[in-house]
Amino acid sequence: MLTRILAASLALAILPTLPALAMGGGHEGVMVVDPFARETPPSAQVGGAYMTLMNHGKANRLTGASSDAANRVEIHNHDIDANGVMRMREVEGGLPIGENDSVTLQPGGLHIMLMGLKGPLKKGEMLDLTLEFEDGPAIDVSVPIKAISASGSSTGAAHKH
Repeated sequence: MLTRILAASLALAILPTLPALAMGGGHEGVMVVDPFARETPPSAQVGGAYMTLMNHGKANRLTGASSDAANRVEIHNHDIDANGVMRMREVEGGLPIGENDSVTLQPGGLHIMLMGLKGPLKKGEMLDLTLEFEDGPAIDVSVPIKAISASGSSTGAAHKH
């Protein structure tokens, strides 16, 4: 009887940590929360992916990304030039993520830019994306593709390294 109670208590104690263990273990490292991409028109050559990067450890840096869906993937931000024109520019040197901090990639701000799309991003499908970091392993993320007007995700999906 005592063995069953102890086993049940242990199972209840471990249960909340199983998703974290399945995603790479522990409570340190970077987690990807609420990833999404927007669908693209059939002839589009570029697309974007968005998410929140939550760092539960020491300072790190997102240094790059890749996807079989595009010829090139870069970290971008929107800038306003001297003439007041908004332009997208690559983030040089990677995107810093402070110790125990988070960074949100969203439409109109920081984002993952997919260039040379090999086909349209279609609502309801998934985009496979690999995020590369200065410190630690890459994170493979399955990104749900939402409507072209999407501004966020309510899936609560998270991936961790």
